Amino acid sequence: MEAEYKLENLAGVGPVTTKKLTDAGVHNMMDLIVRGPVEITEITGMDRETAEKIVNKARVQLAEAGLIAQSFESASDIYKRRQDIGKITTGTNCLDTLFEGGIETQALTEVYGEFGCGKTQFCHTMCVMVQRSPEEGGLNGSVLYIDSENTFRPERIVTIANAHGLDPERILDNIIVARAYNSAHQTLILEESSNLIKENNIKLIVADSAVGLFRSEYLGRGTLAARQQKLNHFVHLLSRIAETYNCAAVATNQVMASPDVFFGDPTRPIGGNVVAHTSTYRVYFKKSGKKRIARMVDSPHHPEEEVLFALGAAGVIDPEDATAKKAKKPAAAAKPAKKAKKAKDDAPEAEAGSADEPPEEERVEGPTDVPEPPGGEGEAE
Repeated sequence: MEAEYKLENLAGVGPVTTKKLTDAGVHNMMDLIVRGPVEITEITGMDRETAEKIVNKARVQLAEAGLIAQSFESASDIYKRRQDIGKITTGTNCLDTLFEGGIETQALTEVYGEFGCGKTQFCHTMCVMVQRSPEEGGLNGSVLYIDSENTFRPERIVTIANAHGLDPERILDNIIVARAYNSAHQTLILEESSNLIKENNIKLIVADSAVGLFRSEYLGRGTLAARQQKLNHFVHLLSRIAETYNCAAVATNQVMASPDVFFGDPTRPIGGNVVAHTSTYRVYFKKSGKKRIARMVDSPHHPEEEVLFALGAAGVIDPEDATAKKAKKPAAAAKPAKKAKKAKDDAPEAEAGSADEPPEEERVEGPTDVPEPPGGEGEAE
């Protein structure tokens, strides 16, 4: 089946053109669709008209084979096809409710928030959950983890796998980690990932973080236009790969504090409209005492709502799981008889699992009504 969609089997593509494309990292018709005629022109040196013809021929052939969507189709056909889209459970009832079942394939899910809010822990958890069977909410797939901040920890994967009753060695063997050292290298990893995705049955691509290296290398407003163009290319490529190869893409994003916000939450994601428009689903993580809040900020069909979750040995967990474990500690400790009255007064709080936590109104940091992120940092699109 794969042999039928090699470049040499495409009408109008001879040995010379095939070599040009292969040397540029384009190995099959799927790669032609992902990269597009503009990029094919840039990386091969061929003229724009020829590149457009080649890409269009590849699109027609793949559409006739049913590997990609037809140019024109009814909404009923799209609806039926979307019933077959895979979903990866988060392992929690709360986040699965937010995502209506889990992280979708053929979509880019962006998670942004300040440090310590659980973005990387969420990514580590999804690396384990995607490897479960479809009956257990996974896709029996492997993971490509693009690590731009040196935050991937195999020890954490082992802990999460053990907590879910899975074999840690098997889980680790199915995670391919690519350490990105600069923004150009980060983009190159994605451009050369097509063969890796097919050979290893990659069903989840993680970019943690997607914007960190771009933010550190392009400083000042004088480089803003160049940064946005490069970042735009990366996130669009990530989105197209997820759609073309039927895998899920998760990208974490950093934030900044907007100085012009006097009321409400001043936290704003980096990347401006370029990242905001490309992401299929946009979720905001923030701290709330010992718990975390996840809010669906932007989605084509999900309601704009928020849920509470927590972090534990199993990665992201339901808040009641963490509360239940804490509630056992005061119950096991014997209190002196002279403090019986105080223990009796505190009993309702212990039963509610809030003995180790501040009151509910103190745990919520600021209003939870997070406004839609603005256009960003004066970007030029």
